[in-house]
Amino acid sequence: MLEGLHPNRPTHVFRITTDERSARAMTDLIGEIFDPAETAVAAFETEEDGPWLLEAYFSHQPNEVAIRNLVRPIVGAEADKGVFLPLEQKDWVKASLEGLKPVRAGRILVHGSHDRFQRRSNDIAIEIEAGLAFGTGHHGTTLGCLRAFVDELKIRTPRHVLDVGTGTGILAFAAAKVLKRPVVAGDIDPEAVRVAKENARLNGIGPWMRLYVGPGTRSAEAERPGHFDLVFANILAKPLRILAPSLARVASNDGTLILSGLLAHDVPGVLSAYAHQGWYLQRRYDLDSWVALVLKRGSARPQPRHSTLQTYSARTPG
Repeated sequence: MLEGLHPNRPTHVFRITTDERSARAMTDLIGEIFDPAETAVAAFETEEDGPWLLEAYFSHQPNEVAIRNLVRPIVGAEADKGVFLPLEQKDWVKASLEGLKPVRAGRILVHGSHDRFQRRSNDIAIEIEAGLAFGTGHHGTTLGCLRAFVDELKIRTPRHVLDVGTGTGILAFAAAKVLKRPVVAGDIDPEAVRVAKENARLNGIGPWMRLYVGPGTRSAEAERPGHFDLVFANILAKPLRILAPSLARVASNDGTLILSGLLAHDVPGVLSAYAHQGWYLQRRYDLDSWVALVLKRGSARPQPRHSTLQTYSARTPG
């Protein structure tokens, strides 16, 4: 999913079925043009090797003609077949996790209640009920972050963790369960934070969660310069670039940033924004066209060749 800075109380959705190339092109176009605090866009395969569905959510009634004209150069006359629908708040909440399939990264397993039987005795299981929050349609982003976290644990054990744009809370929950320590997590949407609290109680980690409502690090819990030795930000390319100074500020000197919500062509711009803050790329995870980045603080260093970076297929079992 593109978890994170999704619209606050979305009211309308635009849906169009197309091919993968067009879906990805429209995802990028809409994501770059519209304010990420008021619009969210996602595209996903409706069945294996089948058509793709693009969904764009808006916090206000959109200009239908303008949006059709925007995507027309990509899909041609198919733009007129896209549908605009009003969206009830409860429909938005319910739509978030429908169709959630178990996601595994090492011992970490994210699942719905209907997949409890897939848990193993030594799993670190995170149960997310369908209908509790926005977002896990794109497992490549969340899975990339989880795999990056699992690999980070092979190197060091973080003590202070921040999850910016927590959405459902999956990344924060994984950190809290593995580390058995309090984790700070925030989201711009009050409903997302309410739901994250509910999810935390469901998973028995309510006392470990320090949740806040606000954009980026704008909270007394999060705005702690040099405090966090692990920061997750699974959002979108544009807000990741904007947040570079604030995420760099709250990270410790030996800290790690795990960033996702990116398509491959977003990576250079995001790396450039963080390089200006003194961060370099340590590892990269590619999953079904989505990318997760692991950054470390330090002087400019040669970028590793792509072949040496850690890459994964989203269809490969964790």
